[in-house]
Amino acid sequence: MALTKQERRQRLRMRIRKTISGTSSRPRLAVFRSNKEIYAQLIDDVNGKTIVSASSRDKEIDIKDSNKTETAKLVGKSLAEKALKAGVETISFDRGGYLYHGRVKSLADGAREGGLKF
Repeated sequence: MALTKQERRQRLRMRIRKTISGTSSRPRLAVFRSNKEIYAQLIDDVNGKTIVSASSRDKEIDIKDSNKTETAKLVGKSLAEKALKAGVETISFDRGGYLYHGRVKSLADGAREGGLKF
């Protein structure tokens, strides 16, 4: 029987999480993409804490007259600014089972432009 989209993504996500883990010096950038919004957070898996987070629902992100890909780039830049204030410069990227394409890639590019090193 064929896998559903959710089951396929969950398998990919678990395969990625076997190798990627976040520490306080190099946290994991976790991405969640819904149909309308995009969310990203830097996670310290050792202590089980979220260091910083950003999403397209935040008030400081101006999403007027922009498509979802451009909004994802703004979220990446916002996350990078918050991370640099928190003292984080290098991260490991967790695409969350999504393909590295479109909005996920745009968010990563925005974070790189903001000053984060992958």
